[in-house]
Amino acid sequence: MYKNKNEDGTLNVSGKKIATLRKQIEPKISQHQFAVKLQNAGLDVDKNAVQKMECGRRFITDIELKTITRVLHVSADELLEDD
Repeated sequence: MYKNKNEDGTLNVSGKKIATLRKQIEPKISQHQFAVKLQNAGLDVDKNAVQKMECGRRFITDIELKTITRVLHVSADELLEDD
């Protein structure tokens, strides 16, 4: 049987880590400001998409993950590793 959700029901493994890293950016940035940074990097997302990613209610594609890693200055491995 294929598995499309985590045991906790979330749809991605990196959303919580993305939220944590976004909140550590100085000066602090909101989800809207983060969405603008992602848009400036070429990713078509809005604040609602960021919110859904961070709380695990939205899948994150590999293309999105690649852009997110560039904006957050982290590796994909860092976003995908278990805590």
